[in-house]
Amino acid sequence: MKWKKEDVVFDTLRESEAWADSISNEIYGRTISGYITPDYKIAYALAFFLGSVPHFIVHTEKKILKNSFIYKVWVTTVLD
Repeated sequence: MKWKKEDVVFDTLRESEAWADSISNEIYGRTISGYITPDYKIAYALAFFLGSVPHFIVHTEKKILKNSFIYKVWVTTVLD
């Protein structure tokens, strides 16, 4: 599994959606399989975008790390 981790946090959901859209393209293109972020808005938008792809199974996880939360979003594929 290839992860991408960034510490970017946006003020608005709109900014987070634009960022998540670019990350979803990396996952569609299979350059990464998952994303780790401290911004729940990015994780929310990314899970929503990836959930619209029929052959993706979207997984999410929320963890406490150093007294703050991190969010993980990753995909596996349905074998036809």
